[in-house]
Amino acid sequence: MIAKPTKMLLVFFSILTGSVFSQKDSTSQYTAHQKGKVFISWGGNRSAYTKSDITFKGNDYNFTLQDVKAHDKPKGWHVDYINPKRMTIPQTNFKVGYFLTDNYYLALGVDHMKYVMTQDQFATIGGFINVPADQAGAAYNAIYENENIKLAEEFLMFEHTDGLNYVYFELGRFDDISKIFGIKNTDIFQVNITEGFGAGVLYPKTNTTLMQKERHDDFHISGFGLSLSAGINLTFLKYFFIQGDLKGGYINMPKIRTTRSTNDSASQDFLFVQSVVSLGGIFKI
Repeated sequence: MIAKPTKMLLVFFSILTGSVFSQKDSTSQYTAHQKGKVFISWGGNRSAYTKSDITFKGNDYNFTLQDVKAHDKPKGWHVDYINPKRMTIPQTNFKVGYFLTDNYYLALGVDHMKYVMTQDQFATIGGFINVPADQAGAAYNAIYENENIKLAEEFLMFEHTDGLNYVYFELGRFDDISKIFGIKNTDIFQVNITEGFGAGVLYPKTNTTLMQKERHDDFHISGFGLSLSAGINLTFLKYFFIQGDLKGGYINMPKIRTTRSTNDSASQDFLFVQSVVSLGGIFKI
């Protein structure tokens, strides 16, 4: 016959072990449900762009450069990514979102890409330039009919380097695939896949020197963008994650400021692709 103290210890042990094992039950884990949680992330990107036709218009010129090549401006691994005073120097990605359900979220993001027209390339030009004879650009006065022109700095420098800022809303989906890897306690480690659709505006600070005119140097809304993304999210210890995304989309900028004159402008559209690595946190509110 078991003594009372021993029975009490057995009951206590049963309650304790039951409690411990119930914590491993996926339905009771913090990471089992996302609804009502907020997440925030910060990271960096590498970007690539398709060739684009760029049209420049002003009182004394109207011409199009065809199939212009451009590239990004990577910073590499650098402390500037976490230096508050220099965060806009690298190519960065910020996003904050809210889970509407366990699987769907709504987010606001800013992709700070950098777009640099490749200098000294040759492009096809069509249109006309007829600036006053006392201006530096008069050397390029002509009617152009699909001729080649060298995009030297004296003629054109064209960059969205502070930057090609895509400010967007994103509706996304979030799915836990930890079971595929035999992971039971997702509060320690969780594997998720994400997909998202975004739409927003382009708010660049364009650095352009066109025929040596004084450049415009302020942020401005110049167009819109659409994007699709897919990624892998690795969540650690309930609240922290690292995420890798592949993101692509379309950018259309019909109103790009180029010089101090409001009569001068440029327009272009192109496709882009980004690879993004971000660090973040996810919390209940």
